[in-house]
Amino acid sequence: MNLDNETLRVIHDRHSIRTFLEMPVPAEAVTAVLKAANVAPSAHNQQSWRFIVVEGEKKREMAELINARANDFPRSASILLRMASRSIAGAPTVIAVANTGELIEHGKTLFGLESDLSHDFFRTMEIQSSAAAVENLLLAATSLGLAAVWLGILFLLKDEVLQLLGEPRGEFMAVVPIGYPARMHKGPVKRPLEIIVKKLA
Repeated sequence: MNLDNETLRVIHDRHSIRTFLEMPVPAEAVTAVLKAANVAPSAHNQQSWRFIVVEGEKKREMAELINARANDFPRSASILLRMASRSIAGAPTVIAVANTGELIEHGKTLFGLESDLSHDFFRTMEIQSSAAAVENLLLAATSLGLAAVWLGILFLLKDEVLQLLGEPRGEFMAVVPIGYPARMHKGPVKRPLEIIVKKLA
């Protein structure tokens, strides 16, 4: 068993990078990370996600929207929103991920559960599926020498971001700026396994 293989190295190398060079990401690289995202595990293979590639003027509008709304939130959230705005503005390409709700609709007839329970159950499964897709996207970007960051703070503006992207109001997963890193740095130190792993026998 090879415990020092390329896949494990990419997983360990991946970390959030928020500043990018003014260098476009080749179209084939964008396609490659989207293909990686699309083969993530998804509940009942519904693939109830949508990937929206944002560049140019629409990317500028997104950054400006976020920056303009940042002052409407408490200081800590406002700082993170401004950081997100700068990352979006500085990245050549942004990939947004939204859930379509198809799994929620499918689940209503599949399991015959009571309505509220069915909605919560399949909504959670959609979130899990799309989170796996985002992680695949991040790992694929790292493997290609690209930098990326998952901007979870934008959930605070999810309806406005979805409207800007021309998506229906609903579940919103992530906005991920990608590009070539302006500077390389190591990721944060992670907690040791002995603190976070529990073994039962």
